[in-house]
Amino acid sequence: MSNPEHPAATATRKWLERAVIGLNLCPFARAPYRQSQVHLAVSEATDEEGLLNALVTEIEALVARSPQQRDTTLLILGNGLADFAAFNDFAAAAEGLLDALGLEGVLQIATFHPDYRFADTPQDAIENYTNRAPYPILHLLREDSVSRAVDAMQDPDEIYHANIDRLRALGKPGWDALWED
Repeated sequence: MSNPEHPAATATRKWLERAVIGLNLCPFARAPYRQSQVHLAVSEATDEEGLLNALVTEIEALVARSPQQRDTTLLILGNGLADFAAFNDFAAAAEGLLDALGLEGVLQIATFHPDYRFADTPQDAIENYTNRAPYPILHLLREDSVSRAVDAMQDPDEIYHANIDRLRALGKPGWDALWED
């Protein structure tokens, strides 16, 4: 499942480097990425059972390692859940899986999708791009790491507002230019 040369992993690394880290959309991402503590895993599963199995595998691998070895995992759904509504439904099932595994409060899941859309926003609203990625992604985060990062900030809510301001200033043409080589 983990193939660093897979096209979905390559596209995700580019997105991490140019958007997430490059635009500072997540101020907590740079350090673990540079310290090789971010694991990218690609699942080729197309059905819910296969995707849940891939998720279990990555959850188990993450909790089996220390944060210094692997602080976070991005499970990239290479062929699954291209439909955003279906992805959202699956994300709810993924959260339920954390609870069933007794890992609520230990891990959390952030979601990214090529067609990500916040409730009550138009499809083409630039603020949706804060959570747009080249593939559907379930980002497994350690609660302790998130808590430490948030506690180190004066106003963590400012990240959201700063991201929207940054993307509005960049605009869709600027976003599209990020992907030009």
